[in-house]
Amino acid sequence: MSRKHEEDPTPKINELFKDAENRMKHAIDHLKQDLAGYRTGRANPAMVERIMVDYHGTPMQLQHIASITVPEPRQLLIQPWDQSAIPAIEKAIQKSDLGVNPVSDGRSLRITLPPLTEERRKELSKQVHKRAEEGRVAIRNIRRDLLEHLRQMQKNKLMSEDDLKRYEQQAEKLTHKYIEEVDRLQQAKDAELMEV
Repeated sequence: MSRKHEEDPTPKINELFKDAENRMKHAIDHLKQDLAGYRTGRANPAMVERIMVDYHGTPMQLQHIASITVPEPRQLLIQPWDQSAIPAIEKAIQKSDLGVNPVSDGRSLRITLPPLTEERRKELSKQVHKRAEEGRVAIRNIRRDLLEHLRQMQKNKLMSEDDLKRYEQQAEKLTHKYIEEVDRLQQAKDAELMEV
């Protein structure tokens, strides 16, 4: 299927950039979910939503078997739709790395968050930095994939050297935008952790 003139590579290039941006957005969303799970001085349903509970022999995320609300700034209220799940939920929360003990009244569970110690804040901050760095690495890996595709297209004579340089700069701008978002998320979580 040989043709006299090459196809216009622009749609393929646009598709590559679109795919890379979608993957970068996904990396940011993943980081947001991760960071939401870190316990700060304030109660947040995301801290417990993804805790896995053994619900009648089936592992389920807590958010799928109970409503989770914040009645007070340092308190979570967990109301299971099935009261028989309370012991399993209690056990799952105790086994989690939150370091809290829920209190049951038979119909719901309350978690009161103690203030964070300075040591615990520093430990959590290190974990936040580690997660943020993982996010940066994921975004850089997406950039690397994109650049490999572009260089392969240039090697296959689908674009000129000048076009490649222009697209490489575009890839750098895109990467920079999402790395800045990671930095912003990390700084916001750090500030939240350091609030007394």
